[in-house]
Amino acid sequence: MSTALNTPSIADQFAAREADGPALILEGVGKKFGDSYAVRDVSFELEQGTFLTMLGPSGSGKSTTLNMIAGFLDPTEGTIRLRGRDITTLLPNKRAIGMVFQNYSLFPHLNVLRNVAFPLEVRGMKRREAAAKAAAALELVELGHRARAFPKELSGGQQQRVALARAIVFEPDLLLMDEPLGALDKRLRETMQISIKNIAEQLNSTVVFVTHDQEEALVMSDQIAIYNDGGIEQYGTSQDLYENPASIFVADFIGESNILRGQMSQGALAVGGQVFPIPTRSKGRISDGDRAAIIVRPEQVTLRSRHSRADTAQVKGPEVQGTVREVIYLGTAYRFYVSCDLGFEIEVRVRRHLPEGETRKGERVSVSWAPEDISLVPSDEA
Repeated sequence: MSTALNTPSIADQFAAREADGPALILEGVGKKFGDSYAVRDVSFELEQGTFLTMLGPSGSGKSTTLNMIAGFLDPTEGTIRLRGRDITTLLPNKRAIGMVFQNYSLFPHLNVLRNVAFPLEVRGMKRREAAAKAAAALELVELGHRARAFPKELSGGQQQRVALARAIVFEPDLLLMDEPLGALDKRLRETMQISIKNIAEQLNSTVVFVTHDQEEALVMSDQIAIYNDGGIEQYGTSQDLYENPASIFVADFIGESNILRGQMSQGALAVGGQVFPIPTRSKGRISDGDRAAIIVRPEQVTLRSRHSRADTAQVKGPEVQGTVREVIYLGTAYRFYVSCDLGFEIEVRVRRHLPEGETRKGERVSVSWAPEDISLVPSDEA
């Protein structure tokens, strides 16, 4: 472990912060441009050390919210508090917030050490002291050996780590990251996800991270805010959002989903002439006659073919007959697309070492799922 982790100027300062209340609070925050709301009624609380990801499609309001927290945009309404301080109208340089951008924003004429030391120097710290703290921050992101290099001499991932070191060197109360990994290739992006998460945990940093990449959000986050049309559609842990989506939008945005729309009838969902049981936890939430949908994740579906070991006694829910339309090999699993006789398609994911992996395109199969493994949500379509 790097000795930089023991420097009181960075890691210990972060870790020593007491959890005497939420680190960040947004209450009814909204932003209008002209007559239209870009963000409406956003409220949440973050405890110290929490990694929150704002996830959603382009134009959903997540970056606008981030810019209001940073002070680059003034809210039309609502309040923003940072460690108990009302910062709603404060200038950005008065907020004690670190920011990491997608384009890094490094100074090309300064070497790496001076880039990282810059926030300290503009705050009046003497250059020698600033350089020492910058060197410790670079050790933390494992770039101490490139302190004298210039940005153009670094890879994209190294430049991103320099930007991260610069954002944390002055020990901000909050770290904001606006799609910082968007310009990196897939392998480097995955490496940086783990690196950023580990550094945030070591420093006990409170982080607000913006992305439209669902996998990135699932890997990195303690909490996720799903944005849709300017507001938060659902807020919770990655596991809760994946296993208990509150809407079709959330289910479709987090992970892969089979969505079966129908109408509630006698406490079950009628789809295509067949009735499907719903989870016990969902009973009473949606009334008979209401339109609804069940959310079935591909890995929750049991596929039975002539190659399967499973017999009818092992099936936990109603079986649906169909024909395999497509088979995709993923290395660790097979993905099957089954055109069901009831008129809908079901995606199934099967581990590659199971006998179902021998099933081929065009074969007749059956699919089923356990009612307790699925979710029931309202639907505006029959």
